[in-house]
Amino acid sequence: MANSWKRKNGYRDVLAISLPLVASMGSITLMQFTDRIFLAGYSMEAISAALPAGIASFTAISFFMGVANYVNAFVAQYTGAGAFNRVGAALWQGIYFSLFAAVLLALLYFASTPIFDLIGHSRPVRTLEVRYFNILTLGAGLVVMGSALACFYTGRGLTWTVMLVHLSGAAVNIPLDYCLINGIGPFPRLGIVGAGIATVTAYGVIVTIFFLLIFSRKNRTLFRTWSARAFDRELFARLMRYGAPSGIQFFLEISGFTFFIQMLGRLGDIQLAASNIVLSIESLSFMPMIGFHIGNATLVGQAIGNGTPHEGMVATGSAFKITMMYMALIAALFLFFPEPLLHLFKMEGHTAAQYGEIMDLGVILLRFVAVFCLFDSLNLVFSGAIKGAGDTRFIMWTIAAMSIGLMILPTYLAVEVFHAGIYVIWTIATLYVCALGLAFMLRYRQGKWKGMRVIEESAELTETAWTYAYETRKDPKI
Repeated sequence: MANSWKRKNGYRDVLAISLPLVASMGSITLMQFTDRIFLAGYSMEAISAALPAGIASFTAISFFMGVANYVNAFVAQYTGAGAFNRVGAALWQGIYFSLFAAVLLALLYFASTPIFDLIGHSRPVRTLEVRYFNILTLGAGLVVMGSALACFYTGRGLTWTVMLVHLSGAAVNIPLDYCLINGIGPFPRLGIVGAGIATVTAYGVIVTIFFLLIFSRKNRTLFRTWSARAFDRELFARLMRYGAPSGIQFFLEISGFTFFIQMLGRLGDIQLAASNIVLSIESLSFMPMIGFHIGNATLVGQAIGNGTPHEGMVATGSAFKITMMYMALIAALFLFFPEPLLHLFKMEGHTAAQYGEIMDLGVILLRFVAVFCLFDSLNLVFSGAIKGAGDTRFIMWTIAAMSIGLMILPTYLAVEVFHAGIYVIWTIATLYVCALGLAFMLRYRQGKWKGMRVIEESAELTETAWTYAYETRKDPKI
C-alpha cells in the first residue's frame, strides 16, 4: 500500500490531479442539482420538464463538447514530450472550434418546438421544455468554450485552477438560481426560465475567468497563448481526426440516455418525475467521478508523450481502485438510505397520493442505480485511459453499436411495441451501462493503446520547455 501511494502515478499522484477535478465536476453537478431542487419546489411541471429539456440541450452540445475536451489529450502529450511551445497553438484550435459550435448550436432555437412536439410529453410540460431548451442552447457556446479553455490546465495536471474557476461559477449560479426561479428581492419570478438564465450567466463567468488567467504575461511567454493564435490547418485537422470520434462517441452516449428519458415521459408524468429525481441524485454521485476519467486520461496522455506507457498503466490501476471504493460506498447509500435523498425533492402542485407514489417508485429505481454505478467505474477509468492515448475510434464504434443495439432499439420496442412498464426500461439501461464498462476494460487489457500517439513525432523539448521547468520550480501555480 505504501509503495502504491508513493510511486509515480500511484494513489497520491492520481488523487492530486483528480480530486480538484472531482470538486470541479461536483460544482457543475451541484448547479444542476440545485436547479432541480428549486424547480421541484416551484411546480411538478417544472421538475418534469427540467431534465428532458436539459439533457436534450446537453445532447446537442455533446458532440462539440467532446471535440473541445479532446484538446486535453494534445496538451497532455505535448506536456509529456516537453513541447510547451505547442500548447498555445493546440488551445487556439479548440477556441476556433468553439466559436463555430456556438453559431450552430444557437440555430437550434428555431427547431425547438418541432423537437418537443415530436417527443410528445403533456402540453404544460412541453411548453416549459421549449423555453428552458431555448435559453440553454443560445448560451451553449459558452459551455463548449469553457471545456476547451479548461484543457489548458487539466492537460498539464494543474487541476486546482479548474476547480476554483468552476466553484466561482457555482457561487454565481446557485443564489441567482434561487432568486430568479422564486422572485426573491428585486428579481422577477421566472420559474424554469430563471433557471436557464442563471446557468448561462454562470458559464459566462467561468469563460471570462479562464480568459483572464490563460492570457497572463507568463502564459503568453511560456506557452505562446497569444502569439500562436493563428489558425493551424494541420493541427486543427489532427484535432478533428482524433477529437471528432471522441465527440461522436460522447454524442451517441448522451443520445442513448436522452432517448431513454424521453421514452420514460410516454409512460406518464409520475414515472417521468420519479425517474428525473433519481437521475438527478445519480448525477450528484456519478458526475464528480468524471474528474477521475479526465485525470486518468491526462496521466496516460503525459506518459504516452513521454514514451513511458507503463506509467499510464500504474495511473489506470490506481484510478480504478479508488473509483471502485467510492462507487461501492455510493451503492450502499442508495440501497440502504434512499428515503433521505428522495425527500430533498419536495414538490409543489401535487396530491399526497402522487407524492407518495413518486417516492415509492424512486426507492426501487435507486436500486437499479446501485447496480450500474459499479460498472460505471469500469467505463470511466478504462475509457479515459485509452482515450488519453488516442484510441478514440474504438470508443466511438463501441458506443455506436451498444447505444443503438442495447439502449435505443430495445427501449423503443419495450415502450411502443410491448407496452412494458418502467422497471423493464430501467433494466435495459442497467444492462447497457454494464456492457459498456466490460467492453472498455477488455479493450484496455489488449494493450493496443500503448503504441498510440496524437501529437507529431517531431515534438521535442524546446528552450521554452527548459524555461518552463525552471519557472515552475519557483512558482508551481503557473
